[in-house]
Amino acid sequence: MVHAYILIQTAVGGSVDVAGAIRAIEGVLRVDAVTGPYDVIAMVQARSVDDLGKLLLSQIQLIPNITRTLTCPIIHL
Repeated sequence: MVHAYILIQTAVGGSVDVAGAIRAIEGVLRVDAVTGPYDVIAMVQARSVDDLGKLLLSQIQLIPNITRTLTCPIIHL
């Protein structure tokens, strides 16, 4: 399994709707609204890096009010 944090910037006032939409996606483990340069952070899991990319491109980035994402795969040292 591949796990990653996805840092998400939203349009002003869009973080509640974005967080709710992300929670409904299969593979999403946790979603939190945060302050700072990002508005929402999601922890996700996928079977492979390719599946992670598909999750991001075909589901998360299509949610209205998302303006930018940054994907941070988790590494185990």
